[in-house]
Amino acid sequence: MAVVFSLLFRFRAFGVDNIPSSGGALLLINHQSYLDPMVVALPMTRPLSMVARKNLYEIPILGRIMRGLYGLAIDRDAPGTGIIREMIRRLEHGFLVGIFPEGTRSSGLEVARIKPGFLSLLRRTEVPVIPVGIAGADRAFPKGARFVRPARICVTFGKPIPEEVLAALKTRDREQELLSLVRGCLQAEVDRSAERLGLAVEQAATTANAGELPSIPD
Repeated sequence: MAVVFSLLFRFRAFGVDNIPSSGGALLLINHQSYLDPMVVALPMTRPLSMVARKNLYEIPILGRIMRGLYGLAIDRDAPGTGIIREMIRRLEHGFLVGIFPEGTRSSGLEVARIKPGFLSLLRRTEVPVIPVGIAGADRAFPKGARFVRPARICVTFGKPIPEEVLAALKTRDREQELLSLVRGCLQAEVDRSAERLGLAVEQAATTANAGELPSIPD
């Protein structure tokens, strides 16, 4: 699979050393295409449990790959609390768990509004939270396409969001600030991936619907 991605998409990954070598960690990933789970898992040296919509597991090839990635299926129409409990269990047992906080695919370089459903997971875990930015996957496998296309893909693994910054925003009265923080961190990594591909970076659009995005220390 790595060879195929390298040849077909000239796939490149950066910042993999930001992933802890042991212990649980939560990866927050922007969502561009059905290729995203593989894009994130390929450069990993540890197993990654990806959380994805239940219907993706019904797609023959993709479903098999997702199960091979220790995937967790979520029913968007009735998510329930069981999936949250299972993610917490895996994180507490030292696994890596990846989620798409946008909730659905978005084309282009602008990270969509972050949905609040995952915040209960953030509040109930103390593991490193790592933003991951993908660029180019929407060109390689656009919405509605039946086949992949030869387009360059890049993924960048950011530094963990500082624990003290997250802790200060986990109270319910600061929910919007936390969502803005997550969106800003994701956008920064998407921008880095886009820059490495030579794509135009649409930084101005990130504040159009979410207000000013807070910064975090380098």
